[in-house]
Amino acid sequence: MDLIDIGANLTHESFRHDFDAVLARAQLAGVTQMLVTGAARASSEQALALARAHPGVLYASAGVHPHHALDYDADTEAALRVLLREPEVRAVGETGLDYYRNYAPRTAQLRAFEQQLALAAELGMPLFLHQREAHDDFIALLRTVRDRVPAAVVHCFTDSGAALRDYLDLDCHIGITGWLCDERRGLHLRELVREIPAQRLLIETDAPYLLPRSVRPQPAQRRNEPMYLAHIVAELARDRGEDILQTARQTSANARAVFGLPAPDATA
Repeated sequence: MDLIDIGANLTHESFRHDFDAVLARAQLAGVTQMLVTGAARASSEQALALARAHPGVLYASAGVHPHHALDYDADTEAALRVLLREPEVRAVGETGLDYYRNYAPRTAQLRAFEQQLALAAELGMPLFLHQREAHDDFIALLRTVRDRVPAAVVHCFTDSGAALRDYLDLDCHIGITGWLCDERRGLHLRELVREIPAQRLLIETDAPYLLPRSVRPQPAQRRNEPMYLAHIVAELARDRGEDILQTARQTSANARAVFGLPAPDATA
């Protein structure tokens, strides 16, 4: 298979001791390309460094996650502007709103999100978006720029049918993770993924988080990694009533269109 993981936190410290092995396992599982998530100034810089070290395989996003919204200042925005002009960086984000954790005050989250939306609109770049328990504010702000950005990816979708339809009405792409495989809280996704148009569907691991609970055997350290994308796409294809190769081809084509990634034979 030819799979693309559109969201992997490969700058996480848990990957430092065996990073090359993680990439090798992913490629053996059919994951040909990965977008390394930038969630703060430092991790965005690290994501770019990883992408430069693995050309054609790793790409990066650059942004400030709502958890780090208090760190979004003029210096951070200036640094993001530099990063976003690099050819390996393909999206603004991870950015958005998170009222579930509220690690940053809502006022700070809203300000950081608005500024990154404006940055994406100014630069004409795709958005890589996070939303949890903040749908009304999130969708209202996204609407203000949606017609000025080439694509908007709702990363790690776990929300309701109503939220899904709001995103689809804005022509967003929807990222599906191993949350789909969680029998405790992901059962509603088994039905909702059928409503996602094929051209709007993307897949991701969000590694090292969200290890699919239906993976057997479960790894002892409970760390998710990109090789498990193959398991996610198999579950997703089953729930959509599709052949796994069909789902794999479609999601990879979508990822290449959204992020401007080359086909595998062009990366050799």
